[in-house]
Amino acid sequence: MSVSKKIFLLVGLSSAIALTACDTETQESSAAANQNVVAATQTEAAAVPATAVALDVYKSETCGCCGAWVDHAKQNSFSVDIHHPIDLNATKQEHGIAPRYQSCHTSVTPEGYVFEGHVPAKFIHQFLAEKPEGAIGLAVPGMPMGSPGMEVGDRFTPYDVLLLKKDGSSEVYASVASTQEQF
Repeated sequence: MSVSKKIFLLVGLSSAIALTACDTETQESSAAANQNVVAATQTEAAAVPATAVALDVYKSETCGCCGAWVDHAKQNSFSVDIHHPIDLNATKQEHGIAPRYQSCHTSVTPEGYVFEGHVPAKFIHQFLAEKPEGAIGLAVPGMPMGSPGMEVGDRFTPYDVLLLKKDGSSEVYASVASTQEQF
């Protein structure tokens, strides 16, 4: 056998071995990735209840962004009953939401937990699963661009979801730095 044929065979054999090793690594990597996806899906499924969670939403009758947030809530396992109070600020005050935490709408569970403003549904589900001691709910003060219901193209303003406490104080429950972190 000539030297060039031997080199050709060696190169071919080396390539075949390398491809086999790559395929094995790819298969192992794919298996690991699939396990991660299954684990993430199971975690997300555990956070979202099998039955719809009831929310009473108090908002202005003409508020479009509130309606868009209601759609977000319905798409994420909430059943929504909408109310249009004459004095929305009185409703917020009645539920313990200080002016510095207020937004355009207020949602209340049958247990009395409050979710003020454009709080992503995933954080409401998380809160309801944990029910932090001493907390009355969550708030996203103001109306951050890109939050659920406040979508305008690809524009996004990072914001904090605040944990509201019975004593009137708050702390950061979650920081949302990108659109993807909301879902």
